[in-house]
Amino acid sequence: MRRREFISLVGGAAVTWPLAARSEQPKIAVGYLGPGSVATTPPQVSAAFVEGIAAAGFAEGKDVAIEYRWADTHLERIPALVLGLIRLQANVIVTVGDIATLVAKGATATIPIVFLTASDPVVMGLVDSLNRPGGNVTGVTFIGSQLGPKRVELLRELLPKAGVVSLLVNPNNANAEPNVADAQMAAHRLGLRTNVLPASNEQELDMAFAKLGQLKTDALLVIPDPVFLNLREQIGALEARYAIPTIHYSQENVVAGGLLSYGANFKAMYHQAGVYVGRILGGAKPADLPVVQPTKFELAINLKIAKSLGITVPPALLARADEVIE
Repeated sequence: MRRREFISLVGGAAVTWPLAARSEQPKIAVGYLGPGSVATTPPQVSAAFVEGIAAAGFAEGKDVAIEYRWADTHLERIPALVLGLIRLQANVIVTVGDIATLVAKGATATIPIVFLTASDPVVMGLVDSLNRPGGNVTGVTFIGSQLGPKRVELLRELLPKAGVVSLLVNPNNANAEPNVADAQMAAHRLGLRTNVLPASNEQELDMAFAKLGQLKTDALLVIPDPVFLNLREQIGALEARYAIPTIHYSQENVVAGGLLSYGANFKAMYHQAGVYVGRILGGAKPADLPVVQPTKFELAINLKIAKSLGITVPPALLARADEVIE
């Protein structure tokens, strides 16, 4: 489904419910909407989120009850999950990914929303500006989408003889087309031919990887999407099965079997999202909380995977790595 289709499912217009008074609840309710499942969400980032809330003075299980809702990679479920959290009278809603945030923003103009996204939230229409978000929405951006050209450059440095790179993309991502276009432009500048492999769930991932051989792909570049993070174990198994060098946007995917990643530290960004939830529970307004951007991007290399693929990592590239998995 596309962005407009998701928003239309909740009527496009703002839907609001009154917030329950704290005296009527044993704990403050925080709604958390993820595109994957509790089993596929990296435990370290979930823990960092809870620790962020605690750092702001609210303890899960004591002051705060976090109500988790999972789409299990079926993004068509997101509108119903959003409305369920609104009916639950959550005091804050946390959304992971563009689709969940767009739907939540279209569904309520009063409940504060804290998002985690890889896209530019201004371009996506989530906030008025990074410094002054306005409205009831703020959060964290990994700036993962804008780093596509840099990942292509790293791919070329690592695999100087590569001629064809396939781009793995979730077509349901609201920012899929510009992300693919940016990566393709960067690849073509470096003399690389590209193919686009769409996948949005487990079955489509299997089909996408099965096409790598007939496309004569030398490497795979994963376009940022939370579904690919949540399905990292399946992707890691497919990477091994098809012996394909893969460039990711999250270190978590490299730990699961990817070759290289370049992007923000997910633990740090989830922690910051938790801090923002705590600050809002303490009385801060989303409109006054600037969107948080990463101050550093980290390079991770899985040397074990490189050796299994017969790839020698250039010493200069290895020296720049923030994390080396052996």
